[in-house]
Amino acid sequence: MKIRKANIIAQIGMIGDVYLHENKKEFHTLVAVPQLEWSTIISYEEEKASLYERLEASLRRLTEEEPALELTKKIIHWVTEM
Repeated sequence: MKIRKANIIAQIGMIGDVYLHENKKEFHTLVAVPQLEWSTIISYEEEKASLYERLEASLRRLTEEEPALELTKKIIHWVTEM
């Protein structure tokens, strides 16, 4: 498991830690953001464009537009570098 620092300021407060757990056996990565009480599983086969839309839509339900966009970009960067 890897822990990344998002350091994004949102209306609910600072979004800090993002947890990433890569499951190579099942070909996916689990991503969790405790401050938002949010998590998702990202398959290795999922295309970047559809992943971006899915994450952004999901995060927008929990926070404002700008922090959701910034967090989406960071998560995609971290997952694709693994």
